[in-house]
Amino acid sequence: MRKRLLTCAYWILAASFVVGAVTKYWPGPTFYGPAYSVKFVEWGYPSWFRFVIGTVEFLCAILLVIPRREHRFLGAAILVVVLTGATLTHIINRNVLYESVAAPTLLVVMLAIAWTSRPPNLLTWAKSLTKPVQNSPR
Repeated sequence: MRKRLLTCAYWILAASFVVGAVTKYWPGPTFYGPAYSVKFVEWGYPSWFRFVIGTVEFLCAILLVIPRREHRFLGAAILVVVLTGATLTHIINRNVLYESVAAPTLLVVMLAIAWTSRPPNLLTWAKSLTKPVQNSPR
């Protein structure tokens, strides 16, 4: 039962990040407010940066629903970096509270997911990611 609830929670979180990613690509106003092309410029970023953030959010949403601990950790850890930037952006630009509450809330959730799904031996796992792939003898 617990595993099913967690799986459902991961899918709901992933769906929210997919919706967020789609709105970054949307050319006009969204149900969140003005177009992200306008918002990113107001926040001091180039307009094209919304595509980078949208792509990262979409890829991390996919990683969150893959039922492997390492994938979930990687998706959550990358989203922690993105959401830290989003939270700082809202603080620096003094956005109103209703526009700013989602980023820090999701940041806390992603920190919890990253912490609970971290690989048992994180350093060994990280080193295995950087090893070159060896070709098998023919």
